[in-house]
Amino acid sequence: MNLKAYFPIYRKNLTLAIPVILSQVGQVTVSLVDNMMVGHSGTTELAAASFSNSIFILGMLMGMGMAMGVTPMVGRFFNKKDESQVASYLKNGLILHAITAVILLMIMVGVAFLLGRMGQPQEVADMAFPYFLVLVASIFPLLIFYSCKQFLEGMGNTKVAMVITLSTNLVNVVLNYFLIFGKFGFPELGLLGAGIATFIARLMMPFMIFAFMWHHPSFRRISRIARQAKVEVAKLRELLNIGFPIGTQIVVEVLTFSVGAVMMGWIGKEQLAAHQVAIGMASFTYMISLGVGASTTIHVSHEFGVNNFKLIRRLISAALHLIVLFMSTMGILFILFRSELPWMFTEDKAVIEVAANLLIIAALFQIFDGIQVALLSVLRGLSDVKMPMFLAFLSYSVIGLPISYLCAFQFGFGSIGVWIGFLFGLAAAASLFAYRLRKLLLKLES
Repeated sequence: MNLKAYFPIYRKNLTLAIPVILSQVGQVTVSLVDNMMVGHSGTTELAAASFSNSIFILGMLMGMGMAMGVTPMVGRFFNKKDESQVASYLKNGLILHAITAVILLMIMVGVAFLLGRMGQPQEVADMAFPYFLVLVASIFPLLIFYSCKQFLEGMGNTKVAMVITLSTNLVNVVLNYFLIFGKFGFPELGLLGAGIATFIARLMMPFMIFAFMWHHPSFRRISRIARQAKVEVAKLRELLNIGFPIGTQIVVEVLTFSVGAVMMGWIGKEQLAAHQVAIGMASFTYMISLGVGASTTIHVSHEFGVNNFKLIRRLISAALHLIVLFMSTMGILFILFRSELPWMFTEDKAVIEVAANLLIIAALFQIFDGIQVALLSVLRGLSDVKMPMFLAFLSYSVIGLPISYLCAFQFGFGSIGVWIGFLFGLAAAASLFAYRLRKLLLKLES
């Protein structure tokens, strides 16, 4: 293999990917910073944050997945310079995702009243309830922002969302400091303060991206065309048929980790807190791989529009090279610094000891996680979303979760057993996505 031939592709991929990575990492950093700051308030607070975020993230990622359906469709018509179609997807996408946000908000408000019945320690459930409700209130502005974000990425612009995400993250950190610890005359609200800070930061995001799209010369014309575009049932259905499987696939994967968090709560609050520490770091590396994958989706959708399958195959190889190298490096760092990294989140020695053991498993599943992200991103760029949804369900729900339960409670491995199931689920997903992509490419090229 001539790696020099891939250097231009690496450069092109990373140029587009780095803003996406910073944007994706920035979104995860909201929860990560909340956990780091809340963790120093106490173990119960950290466990309540872990529990709340494990449930809330399911609704949030369902909505974000729905928005991801915009990117390949916009990318295909943008490469053909069809402004009317591009603008139509902007308007219809915003309408669909606003409806989605309202539905998700109502569902999650109902879920809030079930938090006390999920087998968690009572003090954890009581503290989680108000924090969870404030997070739920942030879902509407967040999804409107993501609808615009995915639209801009379909047009090849990944920098705007990065700037907005990083800016509002800074607002979130400052407000966290004021509201969690009661500084500069603000009330000391603890975990609830972290939720309020997150809500305010997310409320700013759609206003900032709308302002950019309306005033920037490159997008003002598209925005004006979108205002005049018709609401088309066919396009709403098309976006739903692409976005819903993507959202479901993401939720199925994350549900494995959320159910794992519930299982950790059955074992103890120290194990639940340790799970949040380790999953926070694993999510950070995952989002970087997801950023490379998102740029691959954009490139593949552009080349798919002109049936350039030779370049698509090279894009696949380049994405795998970058992601596997990164995930392998991070896995090594997780193992080497497994006892030091948890100190960023908590000073509880019992939590740190459990988290250090979990990071060893996280190091092992990093590579499988990266591979499945890369392959899934290519499938999305080819608008193949329904079969991957079923393969994800098979990998995580049929294979991963049962292994987690058996290893944790039947074989006596405890918290380590829960994470062993994660490892098997991700390995199965990587294998099945590779098989699906190989068959699909052969079919498309014939």
